[in-house]
Order: sequence, then C-alpha cells, then structure tokens
Amino acid sequence: MEKLTYHVIGVMSGTSLDGIDFCEVELEIVGQKWSFKIHKTRTQKYPENWLKILKNAHQLSIKEIKEIDKSYTKFLSEEILKFMTNVNEIDFICSHGHTVLHQPDKKLTYQIGNLLQLSSYLKKTVVCDFRVQDVKLNGQGAPLVPIGDRILFSEYDYCVNIGGFVNVSFEDDNNRKAFDICPANKILNYYAQQLGLDFDDKGEIASTGKMNDTLLQQLNSLRFYDEKPPKSLGVEWLEQEFLPIAENAEIPIEDKLCTICHHIGCQMSKVLTKSFSTVLITGGGAYHDFLINCIKSYAPKLKIIIPKPEIIEFKEALIFGLLGVLKCRSEINVLSSVTGAKKDHSSGVIHK
Repeated sequence: MEKLTYHVIGVMSGTSLDGIDFCEVELEIVGQKWSFKIHKTRTQKYPENWLKILKNAHQLSIKEIKEIDKSYTKFLSEEILKFMTNVNEIDFICSHGHTVLHQPDKKLTYQIGNLLQLSSYLKKTVVCDFRVQDVKLNGQGAPLVPIGDRILFSEYDYCVNIGGFVNVSFEDDNNRKAFDICPANKILNYYAQQLGLDFDDKGEIASTGKMNDTLLQQLNSLRFYDEKPPKSLGVEWLEQEFLPIAENAEIPIEDKLCTICHHIGCQMSKVLTKSFSTVLITGGGAYHDFLINCIKSYAPKLKIIIPKPEIIEFKEALIFGLLGVLKCRSEINVLSSVTGAKKDHSSGVIHK
C-alpha cells in the first residue's frame, strides 16, 4: 500500500540571495486532497564569501561553474545537517539548489547543489534537480511552484510570490497558468545596497523618493511585457535589458526605488485582472509596505492577503518538499500549461 504521510525537508535558495530556506514539513493525502503541517523552519544567510561567488557565478564558464558546484554541494550539505539537528527521522530531503544559469531559449538551466554527493554527505535520500528535464522537453524550466499552489493553496484566485522576481499562478479554464511578471527584490536590493543596506526595510527609502514618469514609461515598454506566457526571467535578462535603462536614468537612488515599485505595481495590475479576486502574497516583498501600497493603488479591486510569516518566507521550500514527494510517487509535478513543455511530467532526480 502506498504511503499516505511523508515527513520531509524542503530546501530552497532564491535569486535574491537572501539565504537558504529550510522547511521541515509533514505532507498527508486523504482521498485526493493533500494537507501540510510545518514543524520547523529556518533561513540561513549566506556568508560573505558565498554571496560574492553566487552574485557573479552566471558570468563564469561552465567548467568554472562545475567546480563551484562541487564546493557548493558540500557547503549545502553542511547547512542541511545543521538544520536537521533535533529533527526526527525523515523520509527524504527535497532540494532545489541554487540557480546560476537560466536560459531556456538555449536549452540551458543550471542549479548548483544537485550533485550525487549531496546524498552521500547527508546519508539520506535526496530528491533534486527539478528544472533540467522540463527544459529538455522544450519547457521554460520555470516556474515550478504552481502545481503546489493548485494542490495546497487552491482557495486563492492568484498566488503571487515577490522574491528576486515577481511570479504569479492562477487557474484559467481548468488549466494552471503561471509565469514571471517582472523583477522585484533582485533590482530593489541592488539599489538599496548602493546605499550601504542589504535591503530597503519596509520600503522606507522608496517611500521618500519621487516617481519618475520617463523611467516608468521606459521600463513599462520593455519587450518582455508584450510576450505571451509561458515565459520566465533570469539574472541575465535583468542585467542586459532592465538594468541599463535604470542606470541611465540620472535621478537619485530614492527616486529609482520609488519608480521601480510603481513599475511592479503597474505590471502586476496588467496580469491580475479579475476584479474582487483574492491574492495571496508571499516572498520577501510581502514585507515591503511601500510596494504593497503601490500594488493596491494600481489594482484597487483586489483583495491582498498577507499570510503568517512561515508561509510568506517558506512557501517555496514547502512546495519543493511536495514536488519531491510527488516525484517519489511517480506523479506529475510539473505542468506543461505553466512551463510550455511538450507534456506534463514527473521531474527531478532521486539520489539514494
């Protein structure tokens, strides 16, 4: 008889580089319905040496990235073992790794930390490397969280994660649709760091700036926003398309932060078009009060819901735990309606 309850650890490192998220969770299926209970969570911030490496890793050659992959896998295993202190016996670990390259148009996506050695270091079964198979099937390899939104958070009309980038997930004619909307914390943190801060806490700096109409119009005119989904964004696009426009604007950083928040609100309003819908907001951007107010100003008919902190901060790690469980059950965990792949499929690699 197939197991009905799974005790797993989900591990996620996002593009905003705010740290590695760990989520110890129990997932149970009764009939056709899944439920979850989070037991323990933690975000482990990256030490300075790894921050420097990861910020620039996408500029390296594949050979250099593979060398970093080996040391990152060892580092990741050490952090997972720390988190597992006082954790009761688990079924397996479900790890996303950290995305270094994401160029699906070139059939390329690379997440470090997914090597076979991870399971050897941990002496546990590991389910990982969830994106590569989808790209091989002509998909975007992203986003992967939407099937978890469908299974675990179906009561919301839209699930929005504001992390390094903003992504959305929703049902459309019985198909799950999901895609990246625009950049968020990746670019907001970039400008906050120029002021000597890790991030703009609650958007206090952005709130002192002035919205610049010219910059807003230029950002809103980026070609990506006219493309039809499925579509996804990566650091490469941010540096090649978005950042040059923002950098060329000869205005104070406070004004750039303010204008980018307006840009995010504007782009979200173009996607979240169902009036009086419920919108679940997760990711670090949920704490950015000025940004949330911008979103509300551009889409006043939406009901914005900010959940409790463990969901805001660990929803993606939780869902990667679910993806690992689905993989081990040989069930679909990636939707072609979301990624554009040839078919729905059960993605990931199991290292025993």
